[in-house]
Amino acid sequence: MKNRGFEKRMGITMIFTLIISLVLVLSTIAIGIYSCKSGFTRNRAKRLFGINIAAFFGLLVITTIILFSVAPATASGTAAGSASDSAVGATTDAAAGAMSDSGTNAATGSAPADNARGMAYIGAAISTGLATIGAGLAVAFTGSAALGAISEDQSLLGKSLIFVGLAEGIAIYGLIISVLILGQ
Repeated sequence: MKNRGFEKRMGITMIFTLIISLVLVLSTIAIGIYSCKSGFTRNRAKRLFGINIAAFFGLLVITTIILFSVAPATASGTAAGSASDSAVGATTDAAAGAMSDSGTNAATGSAPADNARGMAYIGAAISTGLATIGAGLAVAFTGSAALGAISEDQSLLGKSLIFVGLAEGIAIYGLIISVLILGQ
């Protein structure tokens, strides 16, 4: 019952994040379709790519700020909620906050374990994200080179597919690292 406010705030934050992410993806698709129909120049493509990258990282920063600002506010709210419960006469130890020597709150759980779990999620996200970005770049370069080689000599198809497959393997390695991190 104490965490209901926290769950409500996190739910609202997640819905906000989901809506903004969908708007970003749909606007990127719409801009891409419009650009393809109206003609694509090199300068226009660079500008649209820059706008897309700025919007992505801007959304990432804003979402991170919102998520980290919600958690401390709700944590202080649950501590205040346990203090008000004790004023009614629930438990004396939970009312005092019962801070142990390691810095954990006996009423709400262990803060270092929660921080470690959050860092594990961030590490898994970073490993997956960077691996897929690297795989995308690798596939872009090897795929275009493979298409050029195949257009000149069709017997190179099997050899070029091996290099494209190796480039795609980078994303799988990042996903495996994420699973290992989250499995601990």
